[in-house]
Amino acid sequence: MTVPGLRERKKQRTRDALIRVALELFTTQGFERTTVDEIADAVDVSQRTFFRYFATKEDVAFAVQQMVEERFVRALAERPPEEGPFVAMRNAVLGAWDTIGEAIVEVVPVELYLRTFQSIESTPALLAVHLRRSTEMEDTIARLIAEREGLDVDEDPRPRIAVAAFSGVMRVTGQLWGRSENPTLESIRALTEHYLDHLAPALEPHWRS
Repeated sequence: MTVPGLRERKKQRTRDALIRVALELFTTQGFERTTVDEIADAVDVSQRTFFRYFATKEDVAFAVQQMVEERFVRALAERPPEEGPFVAMRNAVLGAWDTIGEAIVEVVPVELYLRTFQSIESTPALLAVHLRRSTEMEDTIARLIAEREGLDVDEDPRPRIAVAAFSGVMRVTGQLWGRSENPTLESIRALTEHYLDHLAPALEPHWRS
């Protein structure tokens, strides 16, 4: 593994500081009321420096989520080819949660990550971005699943259907975690595992025993 040089470490510290300050401001005074100048001033950098790292306020709001999603996509791409689509997605997301915790807390406290999630859900402008990003992520995952299975994603509906079901479970678990009294990374992993393990039974034609 290549050790980052001094310049790269400094740039990473600046980026992380911008994320922490931005998320703190978004969750305390509101996304709409927070300006880029406020964020930059709090980190003692210029507005121009902010825009070197993030194109918009929305980008910094979703920076940690982007990191989580990228970790999941990498994990999915590395799953063994013999695993079926649902198994591969399940193992990838649980494996990602096993390792992403340390990466998250290096940037923001888990408590701030939770508050940011809640803020996104309650802020129309951010929720709209979240839904758009979710659609784009579903397309990325569907294409990856199709490639794993040797299918044409535009001809065979199964990859998109499978990913839509998986993504629905992930949205539900995220919402439940956001309202829970145990906002830890361990709890969201456990909740995710529990709900994913109920996905197949939920698709059975009858639930009554």
